Parts: sequence; structure tokens; C-alpha cells
Amino acid sequence: MSSKETSGGARSGLGGQFTPARIAVIALAVLALVFIFENTRQVTIRLLIPEVSMPLYMALLAMFVVGVLCGGYFFRRRNK
Repeated sequence: MSSKETSGGARSGLGGQFTPARIAVIALAVLALVFIFENTRQVTIRLLIPEVSMPLYMALLAMFVVGVLCGGYFFRRRNK
């Protein structure tokens, strides 16, 4: 019997997929996206030398995506 099988021989739906940690991460991601899209005013951002004018939500969304990509990279590297 493999370690993935339950005593009944089959997994019970999505019970193993929604752990408390995953639910917390999903909730934080949703809150971050709500925060990002609530901030829509135009801002000026300095990127080393050039200044860029853009809506604040685009800058926040870009940093959110960079954070997700970095987190995914380090998490995947740790598991190998």
C-alpha cells in the first residue's frame, strides 16, 4: 500500500490539497491584490536614473509578481 492511500484505499476529494498554510497564503495573496488595485493614483517612480510616471497599482503589481517569482524560485530550489 502506498503512503498516499488512505485506509479506505482512495483519497477523499480535495481534503489534502487545502491545508491551513495554503489557505493562509491564498488569503494573503487576495488581500495583497485588493490593496494593489485600491491604489490607483498616478505616481513618479525613480528607477536608478530615469523617472517613470505610472499608476501606483502597476508598480505594486510588478513588485508582487517579482516577489512571487523569487519565492517560487527559492522554494523550488530548496525541494531539489
